[in-house]
Amino acid sequence: MFGNIGDMSKMLEGMQENAAKLQAELESKTFSVKSGGGMIELSVNGKGEVIDLIIDDSMMNDKDSLQILLIGAMNDANKMVQQNQQNSAMGALSGMGGLGGMNPFGSK
Repeated sequence: MFGNIGDMSKMLEGMQENAAKLQAELESKTFSVKSGGGMIELSVNGKGEVIDLIIDDSMMNDKDSLQILLIGAMNDANKMVQQNQQNSAMGALSGMGGLGGMNPFGSK
């Protein structure tokens, strides 16, 4: 009756390993966006943490425009990170042998 517990345990262990690999892969990626025709350049890692910010000197005298461009750049970068995380998660789900390649969230 409980003969498949070992198989389930191995499958769960494999899923945990895959999740850890996926997380490390996501964190290692870098996403860069430009705003205001390149006057603002923002880079974030796969976790959404800002790792670099370049502001053109000409923006330093226009606080309002600087704020608008920074907000736009941050929002664009966050969207890129979220989209990458969703794509990676969906790829991991469709690639799992235990799910038979089925995508439980919709068709391909």
